Amino acid sequence: MRPAGRKSITFRLTLLFASASTAVLLLLGLLIGNSVEHHFEEQDMEVLSGKMELTRHALEKVHSQSDLNALSQQLDDSLVGHHGLAVVVVAPSGQTLFVTSGAEFPQALLAQPSSMSISRPIVWKTRDGVPLRGISEMVQTGIKGEKPAVVAVATDITHHEHFMSSFRFTLWSVVVLAALITGLLGWMAARHGLAPLHAIKREAAAITADRLHSRLPTDEIPVELVDLADTLNQMLARLEDSFQRLSDFSSDIAHELRTPVSNLLTQTQVMLSRARSIDEYQDVLASNAEELERMAKMIADMLFLAKADNDLVIPHLEDVDLRAEAEGLASFYEAVAEESGVSLTVEGNATARGDRLMLRRAMGNLLSNAFGHTPLGGYVRVRIGIDGDQIATIQVENSGETIAPEHLPRLFDRFYRTDPSRKRLADGVGLGLAITRSIIQAHGGSISVQSTDGVTIFELQI
Repeated sequence: MRPAGRKSITFRLTLLFASASTAVLLLLGLLIGNSVEHHFEEQDMEVLSGKMELTRHALEKVHSQSDLNALSQQLDDSLVGHHGLAVVVVAPSGQTLFVTSGAEFPQALLAQPSSMSISRPIVWKTRDGVPLRGISEMVQTGIKGEKPAVVAVATDITHHEHFMSSFRFTLWSVVVLAALITGLLGWMAARHGLAPLHAIKREAAAITADRLHSRLPTDEIPVELVDLADTLNQMLARLEDSFQRLSDFSSDIAHELRTPVSNLLTQTQVMLSRARSIDEYQDVLASNAEELERMAKMIADMLFLAKADNDLVIPHLEDVDLRAEAEGLASFYEAVAEESGVSLTVEGNATARGDRLMLRRAMGNLLSNAFGHTPLGGYVRVRIGIDGDQIATIQVENSGETIAPEHLPRLFDRFYRTDPSRKRLADGVGLGLAITRSIIQAHGGSISVQSTDGVTIFELQI
């Protein structure tokens, strides 16, 4: 459910598109209106300029008072057939020499212009509401010594005003209608353009816990949404991986705990089936304690791996003398080596930056694994050194059976055994190599294994 007041992308795009279109149409309407108005003004100016030229020519022919008296009749004759035109001639003394019957001119137009050129037209209305446009000019008569007269010419623009009023109404009606249509088209375009987002939404809604393998299609969506789809697919991949690891974790621990719990339950029920001696109870309790210790170690190891899977294992960095740690572990395994008839040697020196306890645990896991798979009379060798890239390396080599190539990539998986029928060591739970890999990865290093001709070598790079 969409929160109240929150607008959709479709609404925002539609509003933006309609606003932009309306602004463009309004600007276009203003330009068209001004162009038409300017066109009418130019037409009126042509008429006014022509009558001004005619009046100027008539005044230039006035050389006496008699000519001036005859001017009125001459100007009346020149205006025959020109409806809506009006002319006024005002002498420098302020006397009106000629005026068209019924014409009204504003005082601003009759004031003496500052130059001899035609001024910009002035628009006014008469007392009857008739709109006029007119110009005025100083015109020199033919009488010597006489100052120029003021000539004003006006034309009725009622037709133009009616046309412009109708034109503006039509224009703005079209603008409003066009804005509504463009808004509708914008909404349709936005809906169509956002269709891939709705498709992504439907695809994402269909992904559930049992369909985490599904991915959003990226072949048919616009390039602008490809990055979004790729990001979502990467998120789904991470979720699938995390979910799978969680599922594997649950399955592994349930499988590994089922057998010892079943053994403990069976053994306890048998002991309780009848009265036993104290020695028998002690033997069973001791056996149960060993099984419980193994289960406790398994749980601790699984919790460590769970933290490592979520990058929660943070090493405490310090300078670690790898030779000293290896020799300390070797002294611990001396008794095991003597009992098994296995020779144990440590070679080389190196110092690495890491967590001393974690690195000691990693090397201890490799040694435990090596002794568990080295036959009587074999050897275990630890080699420590620095490679050409100044990276500390630890190699644990042991003799024994060659591990098949198909098993090598999975040796670091939890509870993985190359031979399912092979019984583990009493203190082993099948997590040592997985923990070792997690420790090395937490240090930013790597672990690898190779096995050829009866020799298996695990190598750590830190």
